[in-house]
Amino acid sequence: MGEEVKTLVPESLLKKRKRNEEWKLAKKQGLEAAKKKKAENRKLIFNRAKQYAKEYEAQLSFCLLFESYQCHAPYDKKDLATLRLRQFYGVFLSNTVGYSNLKSVRELIYKKGYGKLNKQRIELTDNEVIEQALGKFGIICVEDLIHEIMTVGPHFKEANNFLGPFQLKALLGGLNKKRNHYVE
Repeated sequence: MGEEVKTLVPESLLKKRKRNEEWKLAKKQGLEAAKKKKAENRKLIFNRAKQYAKEYEAQLSFCLLFESYQCHAPYDKKDLATLRLRQFYGVFLSNTVGYSNLKSVRELIYKKGYGKLNKQRIELTDNEVIEQALGKFGIICVEDLIHEIMTVGPHFKEANNFLGPFQLKALLGGLNKKRNHYVE
C-alpha cells in the first residue's frame, strides 16, 4: 500500500508547457530590451533638444497657397504641383525670401504634422513612426525632425518629403480684396 501512484502526462502536453515557458521568457526579455532602449532614446532625445536650441538660424521659409489652384496659368500650376501646393496647403522651402521662426515650425509639426510611411498618411503621435522612416538618417524623434527642417540640414530633402503638406483651414472672414486708390 506504500506505492506511489504516478500520473502519466502526455508528451505533447509537456512539450507545450516547455514551449510556453520559452515564449514567456523570450517575451519578457524583449519587453525589458524595449524598455531599456526607450529609456536610452529618451535621454538622447532630451540631450539633442538642448543642443539644437543653440543651433537654430533662419534658413527656412513656409510657403502657403490661399487662392484657388484652378485660377492659375498652366505653367504656374506645374510649379505649384512641384511644390506640392494646393489651396490652403503649406510646405517648407529652403533658401527663399521670408523666414519662419522656431516656434511656428514646432507648432506646425506638432499640431498639423503628418508623415508618409508605406504610402500612407500617418499622424506624428509617436517617435517610432519617425524612427522607422528616417532612422537611417539619424532622425529618431520629432525634435530631430524639427531640427533638420529648421536648420535645413544635410537630410532636409528626405525629412521634408517624409512630412506631408500641411492642410490648413480657410480664413474665417474669407479673403478681402485690396482695392485702394493710389492716393490712399
